[in-house]
Amino acid sequence: MNSVFIIDDHPVIRLAIRMLLEHEGYKVVGEADNGCDAIQKVKECQPDLIILDIGIPKLDGLEVLCRFNAMSTSTKTLILTAQTPKLFATRCMRSGADGYVCKEGDLSELLSAIRAVLSGYNYFPSQALNGNNNETDCNEELELFKVVNDRELMVLQLFAQGRTNKEIAKGMFLSNKTVSTYKKRLMQKLKAKSLVELIEMAKRNALV
Repeated sequence: MNSVFIIDDHPVIRLAIRMLLEHEGYKVVGEADNGCDAIQKVKECQPDLIILDIGIPKLDGLEVLCRFNAMSTSTKTLILTAQTPKLFATRCMRSGADGYVCKEGDLSELLSAIRAVLSGYNYFPSQALNGNNNETDCNEELELFKVVNDRELMVLQLFAQGRTNKEIAKGMFLSNKTVSTYKKRLMQKLKAKSLVELIEMAKRNALV
């Protein structure tokens, strides 16, 4: 029986995943609602598979993914998130994820992804990885996003959700000064003249 650890900050989603997996014969050995707790608990229980959301507090999912990858264990990691694949799927793959599934999809896709990953295969949305987008403006913006690092991208998403510098700093365990630095870097890298322009760009690229 394969063991699974669930990391998501929404209790209802964790419960739904747990019920689905247990019905299919998997053993759920633990849960966490934030990145800091997740790292410690995963070290303790060494599951076969981790189901990880990206938008979690304290340490975001991309940072957690990098830390899991650095542990050099045989544990597989499957991303289950509402984040847009065109900006996040490739990043997750580079950071060591074994698969990527959108929450908007059917639950049967999650089960297919779990089976594939546990069998040693990768499971990623081909459209996102192929960069299949016919809109020139969007393609140009996606090129700009390539120079934005993972932490900056998560900060941008929080700004786009209407969070203040103080709220972002608290949620990500950063100082207000560091958040301001991230904002300046984002404006430079994405060639935006204001926070409003940054937020508009984030919305065009489905970060909210």
